[in-house]
Amino acid sequence: MSVGAIVLAAGRGTRMRSDKAKVLQVAAGRTLLEWVLEAVSPLDADEVSVVVGFDAEEVTAVLPDGAVAVVQDPQNGTGHAALVGLGGISKTHDTVVVVPGDMPLIRAESLGALVAERQRSEAAATVLTVELENPYGYGRIVRSGGAVTAIVEERDGTQEERMICEVNTSVYAFDGGLLADALARIANDNDQGEYYLTDVIGILVRDGHSVSALLTDEEEGFGVNSQAQLAEASAVLRSRINAELLDSGVWMLDPTRVYIDADVTVAPGAKIYPDTYLTGDTTVAAGACVGPSVQAHDSTIGEDATVVNAVLSGAVVGANASVGPFAYLRPGAVLAAGAKAGTYVEIKNSEVGEGSKVPHLSYIGDTTIGKRANIGAGTITVNYDGYDKHRTIIGDRAKIGSDTMLVAPVTIGDDASTGAGSVITQDVPDGALGVERAVQKNIPDYAERRRTRANEESD
Repeated sequence: MSVGAIVLAAGRGTRMRSDKAKVLQVAAGRTLLEWVLEAVSPLDADEVSVVVGFDAEEVTAVLPDGAVAVVQDPQNGTGHAALVGLGGISKTHDTVVVVPGDMPLIRAESLGALVAERQRSEAAATVLTVELENPYGYGRIVRSGGAVTAIVEERDGTQEERMICEVNTSVYAFDGGLLADALARIANDNDQGEYYLTDVIGILVRDGHSVSALLTDEEEGFGVNSQAQLAEASAVLRSRINAELLDSGVWMLDPTRVYIDADVTVAPGAKIYPDTYLTGDTTVAAGACVGPSVQAHDSTIGEDATVVNAVLSGAVVGANASVGPFAYLRPGAVLAAGAKAGTYVEIKNSEVGEGSKVPHLSYIGDTTIGKRANIGAGTITVNYDGYDKHRTIIGDRAKIGSDTMLVAPVTIGDDASTGAGSVITQDVPDGALGVERAVQKNIPDYAERRRTRANEESD
């Protein structure tokens, strides 16, 4: 048995109030279209045709290998879109699945069951349906003896038909040959002057073919047409992601306040606290504690590491390392095993060696720090001269005094130290102490003289 798939992704989605095509809107780290294509993938379809239109180039760019983009121009309705989609399929398949590209909550299991039901019933088409407590605005599924006889739109239904709670999701599995024949026969004699895919069901029934329906969970029929609906779908997807992670052995204090994208990897045994956002290509290893109040994007958090009240972007946190609170690790920041980036520390394009500590109030940029070094509070690596960035090297077991300015390019040797308050512009050799400090001058009776001057000025 051969299967083809058509994904309808040509619309702009004007209600989104966005310059971006509706199917390119992002929910839980993936575009709506990518969610749909992921659900289609397990069908092992011989051919996948994606109908594009608005933002066609951008939509085509997100398609996986093997999916073919076909352009619908002009856009004359869902029936016309399906006909265009057939143009991207090279042969007649036993079953052709048609699914909108704006339904990110559709599950692969449901699409598989839809195909299986069409084969089992030998129907010309099987419609995926849901039951809604308030079906207003949706096409109603009219049955007779269990078989579908019509899909009736809200405006065309009788009072009795409008009482039906089973509605069309716009997801179908068709007999490939019968679909092609019916699409060639649909008309556009309606208020919109468009060709509707639902008319295919009527044609098949009138031709004496059977049409079946498969009922699925209500949420799977949810289509995204507005920012509010996008937020609602995103919440469902995040809930699914969190549920899978919890089942795998990840601990969460409050899953409703944890936001994890689809492509993030969290190992069993990790602990996630509230108000944590894990996005992009982020990985969290077993034993790591992340949160509360952490944002990590495209970052790696190692085994038994701790990250609290911090922002990570393109950073690597090694095993048993500690980050935060109120730390910012920018792209290229790498903390080796057991390293620390503490309170109000910012690190960019720098490596902090094994067991080394940057405890608080420091900026470390374009720097390499060796093993077991200690960076005193208020240390700044002055890496930019107004034209170019320069690198600072800090050796193993080095001790940088508080409020030290390291003016790059500069090297602090192994076991070297710097005096607190120093501005270091020259290399400090291994084991040496680098000090740059003006001689302190005390002015006797300064307070009394200042009071006297103030009194004289007020007279």
